[in-house]
Amino acid sequence: MKKILLIEDNTEVRENTAEILELANYQVFTAPHGKIGVELARKEHPDLIICDIMMPELDGYGVLHLLSKNPATAGIPFIFLTAKAEKDDFRKGMNLGADDYLTKPFDDLTLLDAIEMRLKKNDLFRAESRKESAGTAGEGSRGLAELNRLLNEDKKTVHIKKKQQVFSEHSFPNALYYISKGKIKTYKTNEEGREFITGLHAAGDFIGYIELLENCNYKESATALEDSELCVINKPEFFTLLEQNREVSQKFIKLLSNNVIEQEERLLQLAYNSVRKRVAEALLLLYNRYHGQETGETAIQVSREDLSSIAGASKETVIRTLSDFKDEKLIEISGKSIKILNMNKLLKMKN
Repeated sequence: MKKILLIEDNTEVRENTAEILELANYQVFTAPHGKIGVELARKEHPDLIICDIMMPELDGYGVLHLLSKNPATAGIPFIFLTAKAEKDDFRKGMNLGADDYLTKPFDDLTLLDAIEMRLKKNDLFRAESRKESAGTAGEGSRGLAELNRLLNEDKKTVHIKKKQQVFSEHSFPNALYYISKGKIKTYKTNEEGREFITGLHAAGDFIGYIELLENCNYKESATALEDSELCVINKPEFFTLLEQNREVSQKFIKLLSNNVIEQEERLLQLAYNSVRKRVAEALLLLYNRYHGQETGETAIQVSREDLSSIAGASKETVIRTLSDFKDEKLIEISGKSIKILNMNKLLKMKN
């Protein structure tokens, strides 16, 4: 019996949809919001996930992002449910890796047809993958094992203090960096010395690989947001691994593709979104990237300078917007700590 995970915050929709799926002979697990949904996906390893987009705690985009980071759940077929039918929502879901998209209200036949088609495609893909694996005699697994060996060598580990720079804009790359512990920001600086944060990175992320692959100077700088630990692979070892192992090459091609999609999305947000929306998005980005993955803690530790760099607005404008959010009971502020009080309203503002 195929297992399906249904993540939906609307009780009536969740119960009715689960009943339809059970009548169709599927084993169904349900979750009322994204955080529980991620936990169930990691525990039960369903054959397919159906997920609403607009939810409290963690929205559907956040669920897909977290599951795609975990090799055990990254390949599970994923169908979005939403009451919104705008093309940009559809495009964003597909860019993040969703397999299908159903707009509410939907009829029973449309839902079951979409599920059956995705399950069949996934079964075919797995069958083809098994054939390829038999033919290559484990070449890919050996490639990733070699990459892991390089990352786990103690002699390549460096410790970076908070606010210490990892690499600087315009310098030339000589190594690949892998974050084993801590948090790193990447950013660009204009002629006036103002920063614009281009990325927030945590344990499990690679940084500095784009310029390494392009053989050009760094287009951005990287600095530790807290005491961190990095694994360093020198340039010759990295390129030897890329040339000799197809699986490693495919991994970094996917990283490059995801980076392009994320940067394009951020540029669109900066161009068209209001300051309120950009600040809300920055708070949610910090929460999902650094706080929402492991704990239920909703307090974010961030300087106003970093928050303004993420939102693409002046520090004064961000402070005024945070003050408005505080008056509206969306957040609570204590020094550098910003506690989210109403996640659902911030999500609605973002979307």
